[in-house]
Amino acid sequence: AKRSPPQPPAASRHRAAAPLLARSSLRRAAPAVRVWRPTRGQAQESALKTLGTDGLFLFSSLDTDGDMYISPEEFKPIAEKLTGSTPAASYEEEELPPDPSEETLTIEARFQPLLPETMTKSKDGFLGVSRLALSGLRNWTAAASPSAVFSARHFQPFLPPPGQELGEPWWIIPSELSVFTGYLSNNRFYPPPPKGKEVIIHRLLSMFHPRPFVKTRFAPQGAVACLTAISDFYYTVMFRIHAEFQLSEPPDFPFWFSPGQFTGHIILSKDATHVRDFRLFVPNHRSLNVDMEWLYGASESSNMEVDIGYIPQMELEAMGPSVPSVILDEDGSVIDSHLPSGESLQFVFEEIKWQQELSWEEAARRLEVAMYPFKKVRLGRVKARVRLHGQRLGAVEQQLGTGSGRTLRETVLESSPILTLLNESFISTWSLVKELEELQNNQENPSHQKLAGLHLEKYSFPVEMMICLPNGTVVHHINANYFLDITSMKPEEVESHLFSFSSTFEDPSTATYMQFLKEGLRRGLPLLQP
Repeated sequence: AKRSPPQPPAASRHRAAAPLLARSSLRRAAPAVRVWRPTRGQAQESALKTLGTDGLFLFSSLDTDGDMYISPEEFKPIAEKLTGSTPAASYEEEELPPDPSEETLTIEARFQPLLPETMTKSKDGFLGVSRLALSGLRNWTAAASPSAVFSARHFQPFLPPPGQELGEPWWIIPSELSVFTGYLSNNRFYPPPPKGKEVIIHRLLSMFHPRPFVKTRFAPQGAVACLTAISDFYYTVMFRIHAEFQLSEPPDFPFWFSPGQFTGHIILSKDATHVRDFRLFVPNHRSLNVDMEWLYGASESSNMEVDIGYIPQMELEAMGPSVPSVILDEDGSVIDSHLPSGESLQFVFEEIKWQQELSWEEAARRLEVAMYPFKKVRLGRVKARVRLHGQRLGAVEQQLGTGSGRTLRETVLESSPILTLLNESFISTWSLVKELEELQNNQENPSHQKLAGLHLEKYSFPVEMMICLPNGTVVHHINANYFLDITSMKPEEVESHLFSFSSTFEDPSTATYMQFLKEGLRRGLPLLQP
C-alpha cells in the first residue's frame, strides 16, 4: 500500500490554504477576505493542551526563535543527545594554523563539589524540593576534564591593550547588559558558541563542566583585567570573570549554578608566545560563594527557586611554564626531547625582574570597582566625613545577591546621582547574615557580638538596606522587597508619610532610594556632632 505523505502541522495547513481561499474569495467580494491564523498565545495554549506543562517546557527550550516550530537546527541538541554524537567544534581558535614550534602548557583542574549542608534549604531537609530538580547538582562530583593542554598563543586575549597603565582595568569581555537592556533568558540549556576572546575562557571553564555560559544572565557580565606587574618582556595580569553553568539538560528544567566570581592571574610574555604561570579559581574565603536558581515551569514567568551555598574548591592551575612542542637545534633539526638515560630534558627559565608592581589586594579592589562602580570609595576623604551605608543580605555578598539584591544593583546602584551621593557621604558595604550570626555567637569578641546583634535585630529576609553609625546604631533601614513593592506602585497609592516621588528623577526607584539615603543622613548627622 502506498503511504500518503505526512500531514503538516495544523498551523502550516492554515497557511497553505490561505492563497486558495484568497483567490476564490476575490471573485465574489475582495474586501471580505479574512484569513484566520492562530496567534502565538493561541498556539501556545494549543500546545499546552497537547503536550502538557512539561512537554511544552521541553518544546519551548528547543524553540529558540519562539515561532512554535522546531527547525532541524533547533532539534540538533536533542539529536546529538539521542545519537551520542557531538559536532566538531568550530571555535575561532581552531581556525589558526598549527605551529609545531609553538609552546604548550598543561592545565590541571581541581574540583570539590558544593557542600549540600551549606544550602539554606538543607535546614528543613530540602522540604518541597524535588530530587529531580537537584539531580544535576548532585551528579556533579568531579571536573569534566582533569587536565588539558593549551597553546600559549591561546592566552593572547589576556594581553593588555597598547599603552595600558599598571592597575588600570580594561575589559576582556565587555558587559552587554544594563538597566535598559534587562537580563538574558533563564529558559536555556546550551551556551551560544563563543566568539573572539570568549573562546579561551569558554575552553577553560569547560574543564569544570560541559555547559559554561561565558556571559551571565544578569549584569555585570564579562571579564575584566588589570596589570599587576610589568617587566621588559613579561606582564602579570590579574582578572575577574563572571560566568555561570547550566547543570541540566532536557527534559529536566534549567538549573543555574553561578559562582560569585572567578579570579586569578597569568604571567605571559608580551607577544603571548610563552606563559610562565596561570591560575583561575573561585574564592573560598567567605562562608558562601555560589548562587543557584532553578525553574519549576515552562516559561520565563514560571516559578523559580533560589538558594546559596559553598563550594570548597573550583580551580585551574598550570603544571608549569609553557614549553616548545618540538625542540629544534640551530640548524632547524628536531632534537630528541629525552636524554640517553630516558629522562626528559629539563628547561631552565630566566628570572623575571619586575620594574613595576601592584599588590593583589589593590588590584582586586580595582577590578571590583570596575564591575560595581558604587563600591568606589575615595579613601583620602574618609576621615573628613563619617559615613556608612550597608545592606544585610540573606543571599550572598557582592555580585551574588539574588532577586531583590540583584535588582537593586541593576537599577538604583547604576544611577549617577545615587553613586555621587554614596561616594560623597557614605561607606558602602555588604554583610552576609550567616557571618553576622557567627559573629553574634562568638563569645571571644564582645564588641563584634554587639555590632552583629544591632544589625541582625533590624534584618528581614531577603535583603535589608541599612544606614548606621560607626558604633553600629542603625538610624534608618528598609527591606528591599518592600522598597521594590512601593516603587512599582503609582505615586497616589503610596502613603505620603512613607515616601514621596520627586519629579527630579524619572525613575521612581531612583527617587525613592535617594530619599532613603537623605533621610538617613538627616537622622544620623546630628548624632555624630561632638
